[in-house]
Amino acid sequence: MNNQSQVIENQPGCIASAMEIIGKKWTALILRDLMSGPKRFSELERTIEKITPRILSHRLEELKLQGVLILDTNNCYSLTSKGRDLLPILKQMANWGIKYPNL
Repeated sequence: MNNQSQVIENQPGCIASAMEIIGKKWTALILRDLMSGPKRFSELERTIEKITPRILSHRLEELKLQGVLILDTNNCYSLTSKGRDLLPILKQMANWGIKYPNL
């Protein structure tokens, strides 16, 4: 690893590891919506425009397997502490999107 990489990533693979979780389409929006509290599948489907039920189901299952969220006995998805630790990253992404809108 070169010196430039070490400024950002002090251990090789850290960014790649994070991207395994947040790098897939729709995942950041799912996490964004769960930051405000537990949600049912139908609530997530309603708030994340254009996501298909199949993709939402697949992403939620991946996030459960990665330990980022859980499905409780009320059939609500909520973030684990690992998932809540992504909040600063999502906030930085939102700030970047405000500074450099591309829509």
